[in-house]
Amino acid sequence: MTEPLRLSKRMSELGLCSRREADDWIARGWVRVDGKVVSELGSKVLPTQRITVERQAAAEQSKRVTVLINKPVGFVSGQAEDGYTPAVALIKPENRWLDDPSNEQFHPTQLRSLVPCGRLDIDSVGLLVLSQDGRIAKQLIGENTSVDKEYLVRVRYTKPGKLPDADLKKLNHGLWMDGKPLLPAKVRWQNDDQLSFTLKEGKKRQIRRMCDMVGLKVIGLKRVRIGRVKLGNLPEGQWRYLLPEEQF
Repeated sequence: MTEPLRLSKRMSELGLCSRREADDWIARGWVRVDGKVVSELGSKVLPTQRITVERQAAAEQSKRVTVLINKPVGFVSGQAEDGYTPAVALIKPENRWLDDPSNEQFHPTQLRSLVPCGRLDIDSVGLLVLSQDGRIAKQLIGENTSVDKEYLVRVRYTKPGKLPDADLKKLNHGLWMDGKPLLPAKVRWQNDDQLSFTLKEGKKRQIRRMCDMVGLKVIGLKRVRIGRVKLGNLPEGQWRYLLPEEQF
């Protein structure tokens, strides 16, 4: 790999920030390549060149917040659509979890550029992450993410008897969606009518579609974990800050 790359892309690859943040820092003169300030957007660098950022960039990044919300049914995770309210509308002082262990003070500026790091469809509940930090978005929804997500799924079998073991194996590995094989999943029974799904990908309505393929109807779906961060006791419709020591 010796081709020059856009500086912003290289900064993102190195995990320094998101591409959008990189462009902002470059324009402010906060980025140095081999010790020299580079302030022209679109500048290119070689992979061997050393990239450093000024202290102001790190200070600004440290002020960016990440919020965990227990999304209720009826809210969309992203932009408002078809008259439905986005989950970010729930992030206000009166909905903050009283047991939030963070010392962070809420301020309306925290709502700026607070974007969902992944989807949770309108009929599903549970853990949704919104962040101002491009590094977290990249970690959770970037092309090369390795962060798994766990869901509890209440189901009803639509055929006589119970789900055959062969179909449970198919849920774990062997199903295709949108013309491609799905990555291996971990799917196991929790009790008579509830499955645990652990996935490393997040196609649109993936679990509902997977269940449909083997004759299961989803009655309820709740995301309970993203990587090492758990929903825990966070009440539905409430939110808290991600703690500095919490890592996905």
